[in-house]
Amino acid sequence: MEVQSQNLIADNISVVEGETATISCRVKNNDDSVIQLLNPNRQTIYFRDVRPLKDARFQLVNFSDNELRVSLSNVSLSDEGRYVCQLYSDPPQEAYANITVLVPPGNPIIESREDIVREGNETEITCTSMGSKPAATIRWMKGDKELQGKSKVEATYDRMFTVTSWLRFTVMREDDGVPVVCIVDHPAVKDFQTQKYLEVQYKPEVTIKVGFPQGLIREGENLELTCQAKGKPQPHQVNWVRVDDDVPSHAVITGSDLYIENLNKSYNGTYRCVASNSVGETYADYILYVRDALTTTPKPTTTTTTTISATTSPPDITQDSQAGPEAQRLDHAVIGGVVAVVVFAMLCLLIVLGRYFARHKGTYFTHEAKGADDAADADTAIINAEGGHNNSDEKKEYYI
Repeated sequence: MEVQSQNLIADNISVVEGETATISCRVKNNDDSVIQLLNPNRQTIYFRDVRPLKDARFQLVNFSDNELRVSLSNVSLSDEGRYVCQLYSDPPQEAYANITVLVPPGNPIIESREDIVREGNETEITCTSMGSKPAATIRWMKGDKELQGKSKVEATYDRMFTVTSWLRFTVMREDDGVPVVCIVDHPAVKDFQTQKYLEVQYKPEVTIKVGFPQGLIREGENLELTCQAKGKPQPHQVNWVRVDDDVPSHAVITGSDLYIENLNKSYNGTYRCVASNSVGETYADYILYVRDALTTTPKPTTTTTTTISATTSPPDITQDSQAGPEAQRLDHAVIGGVVAVVVFAMLCLLIVLGRYFARHKGTYFTHEAKGADDAADADTAIINAEGGHNNSDEKKEYYI
């Protein structure tokens, strides 16, 4: 930040305790006027390029008509205040450079109410940052998640500050081994932090793994179950029980394994694995349901007679079952086609016969009628008829 007085300029300075501050008095337009630097007590540090003050920590860095630059090494809190740049012009001019001394905090201290916490309980962690100027701010992280704590700031001797922050939260089993980090933010330091790893005790987690068989369980098969239990502290006891009944007498229990051979439906039920530690007890259930054993297809048979020897086999059920719907649909289609052709042929035949009989309806011939069509009159027709009445015994009739 620049502090200006007419054409005289000075900058405010922030410096960490023990480091070096540089004070610069600059003149835009100088008419050969004298520049000097005064301390907060109005004592002359430099008059032009001469140092009247007996403090070797002040050293001349640059002197010209337009600038007087002085360094102050090993800065302490007592050096904090307002320094004055003076220009002996008419009228005299002044500009001010404020030095602020930053004091970094000491190493943060993190503490917890208890070293080991049980799942579901609340814990409290405290972080303290002492001896800083200005007061530091404290943030909390649990793993990669930021948590909100409560802080208290106390002023101590010589304008120093102590900051204390409390963090309270309920722990879960997932918090075991997770770091809780106290982060101290201060302009004099970067990445200033400390951490504490949580140790959480919790009841066992229980799961049941099926060794064999895989899939459906049928009569006659064997069963193997393994109980997997994990907790903190590690479970000290694992038991197998059968809910509402006794475990079969021939079942074998070895540690966390349960083995039952030659299963039948009387073994159906719920089998429970119970694990416990100093925190508590938990369990997991396995429901056993035994199905009927698989049946086999009878082999083909052979029959023999006195005259003919033949081997007969039952239909190939597998092939029929595989062909099933497709073969039936094909047979139905063929039969339907044949029936349609036969019906169509019969309809065509009926139509032809109907037309034929319609054209020849009532045509009737006898021998008496032969030659009648050529006679000029009825008498002649009678005379021309073959055989006349004398051949009546040989009369033949034709019907078409």
